[in-house]
Amino acid sequence: MRWDEEARAAQRAWEAKAEAAPRRRERFLTPSGIEVKALYTPEDLPEASYLERLGFPGEYPFTRGVYPTMYRGRPWTMRQYAGYATAEESNRRYRFLLEQGQTGLSVAFDLPTQIGYDSDHPLARGEVGRVGVAVDSVEDMERLFEGIPLDRVSTSMTINATAATLLAMYIAVAERRGIPPEKLSGTVQNDILKEYAARGTYIYPPGPSMRLVTDLMEFCAERVPAWNTISISGYHIREAGATAVEELAFTLADGIAYVQAAVERGLDVDRFAPRLSFFFNAHIDFFEEIAKFRAARRMWARIMRERFGARDPRSWMLRFHTQTAGSTLTAQQPENNVVRVTLQALAAVLGGTQSLHTNARDEALALPTEASARLALRTQQIIALESGVAATIDPLGGSYYVEALTDRLEQEAWALIEEIDRMGGAVRAVEEGWMQERIRRSAYRYQRAVESGERPVVGVNVLREEDEEEASVPELLEIDPAVERAQVERLRAFRARRDAAAVARAREELERAARDPHANLLPPILAAVRAGTTLGEIADTLRAVFGEYGAAREAGL
Repeated sequence: MRWDEEARAAQRAWEAKAEAAPRRRERFLTPSGIEVKALYTPEDLPEASYLERLGFPGEYPFTRGVYPTMYRGRPWTMRQYAGYATAEESNRRYRFLLEQGQTGLSVAFDLPTQIGYDSDHPLARGEVGRVGVAVDSVEDMERLFEGIPLDRVSTSMTINATAATLLAMYIAVAERRGIPPEKLSGTVQNDILKEYAARGTYIYPPGPSMRLVTDLMEFCAERVPAWNTISISGYHIREAGATAVEELAFTLADGIAYVQAAVERGLDVDRFAPRLSFFFNAHIDFFEEIAKFRAARRMWARIMRERFGARDPRSWMLRFHTQTAGSTLTAQQPENNVVRVTLQALAAVLGGTQSLHTNARDEALALPTEASARLALRTQQIIALESGVAATIDPLGGSYYVEALTDRLEQEAWALIEEIDRMGGAVRAVEEGWMQERIRRSAYRYQRAVESGERPVVGVNVLREEDEEEASVPELLEIDPAVERAQVERLRAFRARRDAAAVARAREELERAARDPHANLLPPILAAVRAGTTLGEIADTLRAVFGEYGAAREAGL
């Protein structure tokens, strides 16, 4: 298509007419504050060559996708995030979802498990099994995956501070079934930096936490080669209030920090980088999200090839999981959430995600019921099987708007990464509170825009029902308080029948390894799990050596 002087003259004439026509508002902005023009043309695209900016799917710079055939080869993994109450209850939900056509498992753990407390700890009271499943011991992990073939199902575990312990339990369960570690596939999130910046389920100070992250990466490179050792997560950064630009920049900056730590450990970048994965949010602005995913791939390819000197094309590939944005779901008119989730899931697919979780319509009110979880899964399946969007690769590639927006997001994200580099990297940006402050300011601006009506939210600040208080509320999932009592009793029975002397020896060995800065902590953690040490006991052993981040921060360390 030629864009010559005749076309430019025609564009100027059209702009004059459009300027005089009525409009709903003066300026249209994405949630990141990027102004959206009325119309995009070839004039909005740079002169750079096609191969430099776009290329072909499966080839550098991966703007159009990380695999040559993308969904024409096979669809994305449909990985519904689930976990609640006991291991048995969660196991039933996993089996149900697998029967409904889910193709991968994604485990949600309760808060005590996430921050390293056993279910009978005083700080766990009232939280056991509430927002995820309680896992105190290897026996809980065994019940969680009862009847599920670990060598044939990919499992993702959303766990960070205690990621090493939960992976060790998963490996131990597989061993009990005669499955060697090299047959296991899946992901542990293992992204501690975003916990300090956005979410808060950390235990130790950043230094020891980064050691645990790197230990896990090193261990899996040698022993669990098909495991994704980290899922570098922008999702929670975005849920905390960051813009799309900040999500993109902060996530890649965290990725740079993890790669740098592994390289400094002495690991070969091309040995571990192909097992890195990412986790992004699919927010509500349809085109900005698609552009964000495309920019992320291009930027990461450049980072790995130019900054870290990776030579294996697999090391340049940014593979990512997506979850639709829980923060956009509303308690008011919850049926509208089905539409929001559908649009967000479609953006993730058009953006080239490798796996996807679709939130349920009732998640602003409670954990999903079976019916709402099934509908969320069916949303993905309808997109995959009926919509036709998976028939061709990167169908929006070449769109003047999408390409211009991709370039703009990339440009602004690079500026933030350069600022983080000048500060000394992502760890320093977190330690100084810079990243947290940026997120807080963006969250404040977004909330003010909603409250003022500048950013419409159907059912909340526009198109409210007259009798909103009497509007129907769907049936909600409730967690029986008896769940906590039963879990505590099960934990105490487990402790009573284990070999206490073996546990004591394992904890002593783990403490010695923690005090040795050159020791990898995964082998002694795995040995402790095999001996019957609980998750809380392992965390307490490490707390005794490393301390806790909150206490260190209050002491000014």
